[in-house]
Amino acid sequence: MKSVPARTVLAAGAGTFVLALALYVVYAVIHPASWTLDPVDLAVYRSGGLIVRGIRPDFNPKVYAPLYQWGGYGNLGLKFTYTPFAAIVFALVSFIPWGVLPKLSVAVNIVALAAALWYTFRGLGYDNRTVRAGATLLAAGLVFWTEPVVRTLYLGQVNLVLMALIIWDLTQPDTARSRWWKGFGVGIAAGIKLVPLVFIPYLLLARKFRQAAMATAGFAFTVLVGFGIQRHASVKWWFDGLFYQGGRTGFTAWSGNQSLRGLIARLSGSISGSGKEWAVAAVICGVIGLVTAAVLDRRGYQMAGLLTAALTGLLLSPISWDHHWVWIAPGAAVAGHYAVRAWRTARLRAAFFAAVGVGLVALFGAWPGSLWSEPTDLGAFSLGIIWQPPQTDPLTYYQRGDRPSYVEYHWYGHELLTGNAYILAGLALLFLLAFIAWRVWRQPAAGGEPDRSPARQDREASQPA
Repeated sequence: MKSVPARTVLAAGAGTFVLALALYVVYAVIHPASWTLDPVDLAVYRSGGLIVRGIRPDFNPKVYAPLYQWGGYGNLGLKFTYTPFAAIVFALVSFIPWGVLPKLSVAVNIVALAAALWYTFRGLGYDNRTVRAGATLLAAGLVFWTEPVVRTLYLGQVNLVLMALIIWDLTQPDTARSRWWKGFGVGIAAGIKLVPLVFIPYLLLARKFRQAAMATAGFAFTVLVGFGIQRHASVKWWFDGLFYQGGRTGFTAWSGNQSLRGLIARLSGSISGSGKEWAVAAVICGVIGLVTAAVLDRRGYQMAGLLTAALTGLLLSPISWDHHWVWIAPGAAVAGHYAVRAWRTARLRAAFFAAVGVGLVALFGAWPGSLWSEPTDLGAFSLGIIWQPPQTDPLTYYQRGDRPSYVEYHWYGHELLTGNAYILAGLALLFLLAFIAWRVWRQPAAGGEPDRSPARQDREASQPA
């Protein structure tokens, strides 16, 4: 964007973001509140926080028990499935009145989306703050109406906040002595949701040993805090094995679970009968993903490496709900960055990266439900293409458990593609990144080791394809 005036970039970005936000506000005003906001996940977070404070969750006052014996929220009995440390964090959140909290969570998540993109462009070497602000707002406006983003807003989830924390942490300048704690934020994020632990082996393979050590220390800190404040819950979580029981979060084969585990369970027609196949697939994807992330990072493509590690975590996690895929937002931004950079010298390469970015936004788009069905409790505007095939009522899963008759086990034709769209796109993207990593690994690194400073990284590196 060097040839475009900084103020022009800022104006274009601001206009795009304001338009996307205005459409969201208008839609919320002219439609029933339940079409844009049903913060059941936020209610579960708050309930866990209230239990930590010794207060009976006011959503279900007749049922009170220790954190992991609590009966759950709503008709589905949604249980608290996060770590004891997460419950302690949510105890602070629970002080905010419920009349304010849902709308506040929407605002915080929008800010987190912008922050994640701001630090993404910092990691790409955007030194000019005006240009970076314009690029951030432009990208935020373009990815705002993707299904994972609006579902995060709709449910009151924490995905965008954790993503912003991780990207902020790992794009800190490596050369600054005051940033000796770089990596600690990743450990804190992993202490709330375990999936960010995938960044520790990525950092080790990328030879960022201090950052890996700090991430480990951050995670250990959250475990110790959990034992210090919630000893009984911590024993239950860590020593009774609750941390690896993915089924506690919901039905693994539900189409909302866009992970390898969900895909293989749906294809095989069984959860318990597909464990070995999933384990083999997870090992293969894990090795490919982590090696690819490390190669890209060590060749100077820090953001590409970071996002590849995040993608690997989404693939490996037993449960990757649709809203966990918010990582496609910075992914589309990075693709757009490479498209712009290559435009003057390599039009074909620029078109390729542009197609990747546009494809991500389109595939993960929050298409109106009226395109194929009536609005449901999923939210009228947040029906991505994964919701197109027929679905079994989630209440049936909770009441009856796994059954061969469930419709997800009998998809055919286009249903198999649309119902598994996110995970199939993720696998395709992983192998594309692996090919790019192989290409750049074969090329000699110009000038020796690439500059590790996010303020300069990616500036002089050759194109990765």
